[in-house]
This record gives sequence, C-alpha cells and structure tokens, in this order.
Amino acid sequence: MSENEPVVFIVDDDPDVRSLITRLIQSVGLPVEAFASSQEFLSRAKPEEPACIVLDIRLPGLSGLDLQERLVQSGIDVPVIFITGFGSVPQSVRAMKAGAVDFIEKPFENQTLLDAVNRALEKSRLALRRRSEMREIDERTKSLTPREYEVFVRIVSGLANKQVADELSLSEKTVKIHRANVMRKMQARTFAELVHMAERLNLVSPSYN
Repeated sequence: MSENEPVVFIVDDDPDVRSLITRLIQSVGLPVEAFASSQEFLSRAKPEEPACIVLDIRLPGLSGLDLQERLVQSGIDVPVIFITGFGSVPQSVRAMKAGAVDFIEKPFENQTLLDAVNRALEKSRLALRRRSEMREIDERTKSLTPREYEVFVRIVSGLANKQVADELSLSEKTVKIHRANVMRKMQARTFAELVHMAERLNLVSPSYN
C-alpha cells in the first residue's frame, strides 16, 4: 500500500456485516482492513495514510463509543462513521459531539455509506495535510537564531522596524537584516504569509479581515 493511498477500517463483530461492507467499499476501489473487535483494531499500528473507521456501536468488550473516546484520548485522529441497528438519540449525540462524521442506522443504503466514507476520507486528508504543514513550519522556526525569533515575534505582532529596534536595543538596519533572514528561513513569499504562519504557531491571534 502506498503512503498516500487511503484505507477504510471496518470494526464489526458480525462476520456477515464485515463481509458485506468490505465488498461494498472494495467495489469503489478503496483498500479495506476489517476487525471483529475494538481490541483487534487497537493492536494495529497507528495509520499514517488517510483513513476512516466504519464502526459498529455495539461490540463485545470495548464498545464503539468507548473505542472512539480511546482514539480521541490517544490523539489518533481517524474520522469515525458509526453504524448501528439499535441506535438511540443519546448515543448519536455522544458520537457526534466526539467528532463522528456520521451515525447511520441499519439497514442502510449503499450510497449513503459510500458518501459518508468519502466525506470522512476527505476530512482525514485535510487533517494530515495540516499536520504536515505544521511540522514544516515548526522545523523552519527552529532554524531561526534566538535574536531572529525575537524579531519574528515582534514584527508579526504589528511592530514597525523602529519599534522593534527600540525594544531590542538594536539599530534599525540590524532589525531589517534579521527581518530578511526570518522571511528567508521561514520561506515566506510575503509578509502576510509570514503572519499566517505565526497564527498557526499561536504567536498572534488569527485575523478575519
């Protein structure tokens, strides 16, 4: 399986349901891994590719809702689609509050499940892309010298070069040199892009102008 190829996990203790959903997902060309219990799924390595879980809410041992909570607590960000033949409003509310993409009652239309899987995989792709971007921004930030970082924090907060120079007891020319180094090392093509990176790092509050 290639690094970027998505995978759909199925967790259901009913072998007939697992087989049915597996064939359905495979019919649209998506790889599938099926598990009979939450414990079986948890023994699998954390997915690095875009992924989602089609999860039965009622399972022996660790329930589907409990598995969802365990994943959230462990920082494993895999979108969940619940399927159930015995759903209740409190269960659906709990599932959606914890971030479930959908809560589908059996029997379900094939297209309903496929649409939910597509939404979940797109959500997973976006989350992976954002995490990758954050890792890159963090690495670029680490390349700054302590003084460059001090200048970085001040210029993205809106201070002019002269104000930064006064605060740090530097010449304005030196601040301009540090500012240019920050732009280069952070790989920011524009100052607005640099500010956006600072927002991602929580150095400044996001602007919505």
